[in-house]
Amino acid sequence: MTDTVAQVADAKAAPDTMAWDSGLRRLMMIYLPLGCFVLILLFPFYWMAITSFKPNAELMNYKEHNPFWISSPTLAHIKHLLFDTDYPRWLWTTMLVAIGATTLSLVASTLAAYAIERLRFRGSPYVGLGIYLAYLVPPSILFIPLATVVVQFGLFDSPLALILVYPTFLVPFCTWLLIGYFKSIPYELEECALVDGATRLQILRRITLPLAVPGLISAGIFSFTLSWNEFIYALAFIQSGANKTVPVAILTELVTGDVYQWGALMAGSLLGSLPVAIFYSLFVDYYVSSLTGAVKE
Repeated sequence: MTDTVAQVADAKAAPDTMAWDSGLRRLMMIYLPLGCFVLILLFPFYWMAITSFKPNAELMNYKEHNPFWISSPTLAHIKHLLFDTDYPRWLWTTMLVAIGATTLSLVASTLAAYAIERLRFRGSPYVGLGIYLAYLVPPSILFIPLATVVVQFGLFDSPLALILVYPTFLVPFCTWLLIGYFKSIPYELEECALVDGATRLQILRRITLPLAVPGLISAGIFSFTLSWNEFIYALAFIQSGANKTVPVAILTELVTGDVYQWGALMAGSLLGSLPVAIFYSLFVDYYVSSLTGAVKE
């Protein structure tokens, strides 16, 4: 009788041991690495945030003040950035350039990707490969000949120069991305439309593009992010302080000699990252769906 009771007790204790073991394994294999990843990912933003609200006395004296916390928050750096500099104009110029370059890139890459994937002309696979290889050429090599073209067309020191130049590195990748997405859309849908007498442009506008919305949004997010963060072309083609974009302006206008306005620099970086974060949050569902798959037969 005693042995039977002991066996029943052991049987009841076994699930608890397994549950503890499973919970510990889940903690070590999932939550701990995920927590480390989130900490490493978000720490730069935390550092920018606390530096933006720290007074200069705390920024320059880490012996008496905790570098990871704020004792006396202040809005002086943000006030200086917004009212004593041209930061609102830099932000507007960056937004205008990013939207313009993204729009041009999406239009061009959509037409190119559809022609390569659906029209199936001779050598189309090699054309697609060549377009993607153009994306691998570093901007540090291309900005020298592009500078000559920009000056000859009278576009130097104009945001229009950036709008026209940025598609040179946006279109190749977006075209390659959309080729793969158009390939996942069943071709039978377009064949039925061709039988009914629809033209290629009608098929593209009424059938292919509505089904390719996640892929277009994914390409748009990629283009907008690269246009917003681009540095080399914006530094080479824009000279006046009023026409500079945020990545270039906060580095060239907020640094005087060897004096770094760390509060204003971090505030400008933090505010400059918000539009991209908002843009991602608005279309994150479409972005994820474009990465996980498209229309299946």
